[in-house]
Amino acid sequence: MSAKRFRVAICGGGIGGLTCAVALSKYPDIDVYVYEAGTSFAQNGPGCGVWLRTWNILQKLGLDQDLAKIAGTQPTDDPVSTFSFRKSDRAEGIDFLQLTTRGGLLGIHRSDFSRVLLQHLPSTYRTHCFKRLLSYRQRSSYPGPIELVFADGTTATCDVLIGADGIKSSVRRSLLREQGYRARADGRQRDYDHLLDSVDPVWSGTLAYTAVISAERLKARAPQHRAFDQPTQYLGKNGYILVYPIAQGKIINVAGFHTRPGRENTSFAGPWIRRTERDELLSAYSRWEPEVQVLLECIEKPSQWAVHTSKPLNSYVSGRVVLLGDAAHAMEPHQGTGAGQAIEDAYLLATLLGQWRTTIDSIPHALRSYDAIRRPFANDIVRRNRLTGNQFMFLGDNFDWDNCPDDILRNRLRHLGGAIMNNWDWAWSTTIDESVAEGIRML
Repeated sequence: MSAKRFRVAICGGGIGGLTCAVALSKYPDIDVYVYEAGTSFAQNGPGCGVWLRTWNILQKLGLDQDLAKIAGTQPTDDPVSTFSFRKSDRAEGIDFLQLTTRGGLLGIHRSDFSRVLLQHLPSTYRTHCFKRLLSYRQRSSYPGPIELVFADGTTATCDVLIGADGIKSSVRRSLLREQGYRARADGRQRDYDHLLDSVDPVWSGTLAYTAVISAERLKARAPQHRAFDQPTQYLGKNGYILVYPIAQGKIINVAGFHTRPGRENTSFAGPWIRRTERDELLSAYSRWEPEVQVLLECIEKPSQWAVHTSKPLNSYVSGRVVLLGDAAHAMEPHQGTGAGQAIEDAYLLATLLGQWRTTIDSIPHALRSYDAIRRPFANDIVRRNRLTGNQFMFLGDNFDWDNCPDDILRNRLRHLGGAIMNNWDWAWSTTIDESVAEGIRML
């Protein structure tokens, strides 16, 4: 049995944290501990979108077959008709884009995804629930382990701490304060203020409404509705609605987004997630076309989510502590790539830690290499998601989408369709392979 090089603690047992653990299992000379704050590793919430770029990573990790069984299909290199786009905030909608992508978008429920990841963890890994991190302490230079302090009063130690604990990350909070104290000690007051201002998430200005509809219920009202066989995005000023069938067509999934311009990066009053009434949902889309109205009228118990993001960081790393996923770059969901970015973080980070060149002394160098590669890319995807949301909700320009001649409107919509594709095609036309090769070269 090989000697252990170092110990890795992963705080956060979501998709990013568990993917990192699976990726690290390819290197048996690294000890791994996973600490989850919740009562179990089962993840609730919206499903995970998997584009071909992400699927290629899951294949490398040997997860593809089990995930394909759950989803009932798997992406291919073939062109797939993925979404139909329609301007719907009017009496009669206008189709303007049929999005064709390589492989399509695979939707997997978070709890199913988590279960597959857990099944692929080695039996030697230690996984713990009810372990909410309060803070950590690390010496400015090695030797000496990182000391973890949990809310239940227990402690632990490790050589590398990975913060995969989501948008309200305790690791992020401690890391930014650690960076801030160093900045203040060096007389960099502006950096100190920026770091502390970046600790807490901010509201994006957007509310998301999620619900499911029985296909039978919708069929009784609209037997020819396109939602049965055509994933569709209904777009309009300040909002849009995404619908697609799941569970072999027995259920229609509905996600509506409604933004309040000018409220980006503000504080949200009230709970981030709550049950709401159908009437609130109907009022947000009251002037939209009939096929949207019939969908919304079939909803019984919608949930409202206040979409939050995190401010961009100047570094994901402090010493031997590193962030991934939403802890590093919580983004808006408009391209369906948040989980994919966490998976990319996890795969690259584990690959660099697993290289034979990465020893207990050179851990900080491996983490800086990860940061140098992933942070610019992930921050760009944050920007792209924001732009996509603006495109879907007809924001960001002075064009009068409601009171222009029909021929001008249709021409403008064609241009918008091209812009949507150009901003989004990275998700199915590129791979992470070049980034991984560059990271290994940097070592």
